[in-house]
Amino acid sequence: MNLRNDNIYTVSRLNAEVRLLLENEMGIVWLVGEISNLMVPVSGHWYFTLKDSQAQVKCAMFKGNNRRVTFKPANGNQVLVRARLSLYEPRGDYQIIVESMQPEGDGRLQQQFEQLKMQLAAEGLFAASQKKALPEQPKRVGIITSKTGAALHDILHVLKRRDPSLPVVIYPTQVQGKDAAIQIAQAIGRANSRNECDVLIVGRGGGSLEDLWCFNEEIVARTIAASSIPIVSAVGHEVDVTIADFVADVRAPTPSAAAELVSRDTSVRAQQFLQRADRLAHVFSRLLGRQQERLTRLQHRLAMQHPKARLQQQAQQLDELDRRLSRAMQQKLQTEAQRLDRLAVKLDRYSPASQLPGLKTQLGYSEQRLIEAMRRQLRQQQHALALKMETLDAVSPLATLARGYSISRDDRGDVIRSASSVKKGDRITTTLADGEIQSQVI
Repeated sequence: MNLRNDNIYTVSRLNAEVRLLLENEMGIVWLVGEISNLMVPVSGHWYFTLKDSQAQVKCAMFKGNNRRVTFKPANGNQVLVRARLSLYEPRGDYQIIVESMQPEGDGRLQQQFEQLKMQLAAEGLFAASQKKALPEQPKRVGIITSKTGAALHDILHVLKRRDPSLPVVIYPTQVQGKDAAIQIAQAIGRANSRNECDVLIVGRGGGSLEDLWCFNEEIVARTIAASSIPIVSAVGHEVDVTIADFVADVRAPTPSAAAELVSRDTSVRAQQFLQRADRLAHVFSRLLGRQQERLTRLQHRLAMQHPKARLQQQAQQLDELDRRLSRAMQQKLQTEAQRLDRLAVKLDRYSPASQLPGLKTQLGYSEQRLIEAMRRQLRQQQHALALKMETLDAVSPLATLARGYSISRDDRGDVIRSASSVKKGDRITTTLADGEIQSQVI
């Protein structure tokens, strides 16, 4: 079967495309979990694992981002992170690149706030077309807040100063705690069922994110959106923003400002201008939010193509190689140390100094054996020589001479075997057992 070359992936190409797919398709995610296996190498980057009771995922937070973390993380911490999905290409490990981190408590509330805000915005609850205009001349104002709070006092004080004749109906409710959201929704429903007011002020004084959380509950937001009576949200101070502010028909920065918005005043046009400016601000806020989201997506796509992303990958790979090199060096040193110990033991075992006593003893034994062998060999040679001398004596001409025989030689040294071999006047030498006789034939 023939395959086109562009259908055949290398491992590096596959990992690169999977990384881009994860980063471009998933975008930014919020993740909560427990920190474990936290590592902080000399590069300053953080590597750790986020886990829950059933799963875990590897994480990397680079130095430029972890500098903004306001607490010191440790193993066992429960945290909320804002991150993007990625893939560490050299090992093919799925991981997340953390961009921000905060403790789970405040972070979880902020995450829930953002999630609900995005959900309701997608459903159109924040749309300007859903907003109801406030009545120019309200006949009765309803106030939904705590009967003992400072917010009620501020609202009543402003209404009395601006329009003492304006009737007010108070719907007391809790504005903090576990049951507050249900009570606020019930109060709004009760005001709608009675239909005795032209406008409602829903709010309380300032506080922490947790204190104001009941105004971020979905039940309150949907009840405000479903109200047939225009609602002014007056929660906290000017810097406090809740989901109720986005859903309400008008948002007032403070409870006192809400009272000014709904009360009669000579400067009606100024009030209308404020309302219209607020609505315009909402429109621009939504437009700005959409453009900001689009800008964020474009920045994210640009970041994926930016050398910084590649540098982050390489920085992580460098940290990994540094750890592997350190482990390899330690293992090599341990192996060489063990090998050196074995060689030292072996060298000591074969050292001349340790072998010298044994060799000396062996040399003494060999010397004794050599002397004994030489003596034995000498005795054998002496005995053999004696035997040969006896044999030689038995066949020696000298022995024959000793028995009375003699040997005569001519002047050339040849043995005279016959009398005819000499003539008169020849000199001969006769050898006897004890000497020689020189004579002349006559």
